[in-house]
Amino acid sequence: MSDSQPQQPSHSPRSGNGSGSAAAAEATTLLLAGARLTDGRTVDVRLGGGRIQAVGTTGSLSSAVLSRVDLSGYLLLPAPAEPHAHGDTALTADGDGPVSYAPDEVQRRATEAALLQLGHGATAMRSHVRIGDVHGLGPLEAVLQARRSLRGLADLTAVAVPRLLTGAAGADGLAMLRDAVKMGASVIGGCPDLDPDPTGFLEAVLELADEHGCPVDLHTDGDDPARLSRLAAMAGGLRPGVTIGPCGGLSRLPLDAAARAADRLAAAGVRVTCLPQGDCAALERRGLRTAPVRLLRAAGVRVAAGSGALRDAGNPVGRGDPLEAAYLLASQGGLRPGEAYESVSACAREAMGLPEVRVEAGFPAELLAVRGERIAGVLSLAYSRIVIHRGRVVARTSAVREYCDSAVAVALDLPRQGRTEPGP
Repeated sequence: MSDSQPQQPSHSPRSGNGSGSAAAAEATTLLLAGARLTDGRTVDVRLGGGRIQAVGTTGSLSSAVLSRVDLSGYLLLPAPAEPHAHGDTALTADGDGPVSYAPDEVQRRATEAALLQLGHGATAMRSHVRIGDVHGLGPLEAVLQARRSLRGLADLTAVAVPRLLTGAAGADGLAMLRDAVKMGASVIGGCPDLDPDPTGFLEAVLELADEHGCPVDLHTDGDDPARLSRLAAMAGGLRPGVTIGPCGGLSRLPLDAAARAADRLAAAGVRVTCLPQGDCAALERRGLRTAPVRLLRAAGVRVAAGSGALRDAGNPVGRGDPLEAAYLLASQGGLRPGEAYESVSACAREAMGLPEVRVEAGFPAELLAVRGERIAGVLSLAYSRIVIHRGRVVARTSAVREYCDSAVAVALDLPRQGRTEPGP
């Protein structure tokens, strides 16, 4: 099971939530005209049936289409994905008093957070949702309802995150986790570091995941090499795979210990999702550093980057912007701009079990157009964006930069974000 094929709740009623209109939209043919690719070419791209039908030189494709978008001045990229969100707690940093977990409040927050991330370019999101305690399965059901309401705009999937799975207290957590999978949580998560028996927690998660064919996505600081080694040994054979993050603690280990841990994770096929914008609140601690991305990549670990907290207790100013995560990996993490963008696009989609996207015929039409010419410039000044999901435009952000009418501005012909004439 992958994020692209979420398990449906067995009790979910049929509803007229626009799925028919979404299917009709996928049948629409769309021409993206004059887009720039990362290899420097300027091309037209025809979309239809939710996929890329053709890529050709400017003006070479049939214009007999129902819709056309002028992408002159835009760089066309595979859309990013968000592999580590927390929709149930998002947008709560400015609230007065305790955070409300009433189902309608959680659904509103999860929906608004997903739309913010969609506006930034992420057409698929994986949201970690706490279950248990006094709130039970209510937050999960609310996020699943948000997923249904977003169908056709973005793909949102839920990770069930129990607190405890071992001992007397963990029995209830394990039962609730089983119910969460039956309800529609397509990924099993949690934080072994917070359980009195981390190994027992991991055993319970892996056993249940193997039983249901679910991916596993766990929170860990990664500061205990022995624990990481046990995780790698236990998770090596699980399909469809295991992801851990944010692993900021790996950066605080001695270099040789971190390198050995990275080698073991790579050998076991365990992926890592780092959070360059700051930790999330799930670990109940604030890490001081991002995971050592270059070291992990050198060892062969597939590293994705997520946004983590979106204006909640983990980061009161989180933006939920994958391009900011890529920017930080390029500016502070030592990655080249293309590698940094890959971490929020191809690697993020791979971690989520989603199909690969390339700007080539036959691939899914999950695309992001950003005003600019090269990835480095896009990561630096990614203001104007056009987001395409399943072959149709689902979000636009337009920005115009103006300077005062001065002799200096006129003489230098300073650049602007946006154009004076109507754009796409």
